Amino acid sequence: MSRTLIIAEHDGQTLNPSTWKCATCATAIGNEVDVVVLGSGIASIASDAATISGVNKVIAIDADHLKNPLAVNDAAEVVAIADNYSHILGSSTTFGRDLMPYIAAKLGVNQVTDISEVEGPYQFKRPIYAGNAIIDVSAPDNLTLVATVRVASWKAAGSDGSSEVENRDASAAASSHTRFVGVKSGGGERPDLQTAAKVVSGGRALGSKENFELVYSLADVMGAGAGASRAAVDAGYCPNEMQVGQTGKIISPDLYMAFGISGAIQHITGIKDAGTIVAVNKDGEAPIFEIADIGLVGDLFTVIPELKALLA
Repeated sequence: MSRTLIIAEHDGQTLNPSTWKCATCATAIGNEVDVVVLGSGIASIASDAATISGVNKVIAIDADHLKNPLAVNDAAEVVAIADNYSHILGSSTTFGRDLMPYIAAKLGVNQVTDISEVEGPYQFKRPIYAGNAIIDVSAPDNLTLVATVRVASWKAAGSDGSSEVENRDASAAASSHTRFVGVKSGGGERPDLQTAAKVVSGGRALGSKENFELVYSLADVMGAGAGASRAAVDAGYCPNEMQVGQTGKIISPDLYMAFGISGAIQHITGIKDAGTIVAVNKDGEAPIFEIADIGLVGDLFTVIPELKALLA
């Protein structure tokens, strides 16, 4: 029987929700599903992965050199067990986009990117042209399929599983040519953009880095992630990791609030799968109102303080 391996994403403490979404995609493919958890001190993370519905087994590979997510180290472990699997899936997050091409190259196969729908074990759909078109992708059935799952297109699997956890030693040593230096996040301690249920974003209309504190403050009141348009990032108002859109992060929160964002097609691509889209803009003709569920023509410098007051 064909088998699918999901590469779990985590921060060393908790399992990223994208892993549950990958499991839904894997179930749609129809194979027996295993999850591999790579890291150091990952017993609790592996236990969480074992609760994912539809998972047959969790493979936990615990080693000091796997503590930080370096593609060169993680890929070596996945390639070592790849012969047991017909499909290897990772999320289309920053983590997956870094790791999966490395695995595909090591296995000598092409990668399928951003699976949004499964039509068969080797037949998929994925968006192109900023989401304006959907193409059919057929992969050869005699090669290992390496793919990323477009997490914005999938619901999370349930958490009623009870699969076994198999602990294994690492099969390779740490890379001699790549080392982990550190990680920094300009978005603070707010929820991760790609998994947050609520996201508050700001655009170039905020006018400065200092004014972007309005977005942060509202996000904190709501317990939401903070995002931005490319124009705001390019202007230096906020860090690159906050960018939402075709060249940033593709997200699907239950609630997306856009302040001072006109709604260029590149930005719309990143939010089109959101549950409810709320737009606030002074320009009543802004394109974002065409896709917004709730639109308010108004000044964000007035609206945000009023929203904060009401929420408080």
